[in-house]
Amino acid sequence: MIFGTGIDVVDIERFAQSLERTATLKERLFKASELEKPIHALAARFAAKEALAKAMDAKEIFHWQDVEVVNSESGKPSFTLTGDTAKYLLGKKIHLSLSHEVGIASAMVVIEE
Repeated sequence: MIFGTGIDVVDIERFAQSLERTATLKERLFKASELEKPIHALAARFAAKEALAKAMDAKEIFHWQDVEVVNSESGKPSFTLTGDTAKYLLGKKIHLSLSHEVGIASAMVVIEE
């Protein structure tokens, strides 16, 4: 049974400008292990976290620093969750798909019961 779905699309250049304008934004949005990724990968990770928040439909529980996007050896993306976000999603299966092409990054999340 589907618990929630979410999708997000990010303009990579606009996202880069936002990070440049707000000095602490990058550290608020991303875990330390994500910070050195290139801008297209950061934009996709931001889209993934936004899509997860939408799929959860629980803004008071979602925390940016509770969510990390990781890749398996094959490159398949998934989430590593901690804190309140992990507690809320305990026992649920989360599917994540990322894409970035020609200035746009996108992510789709499906959460199953």
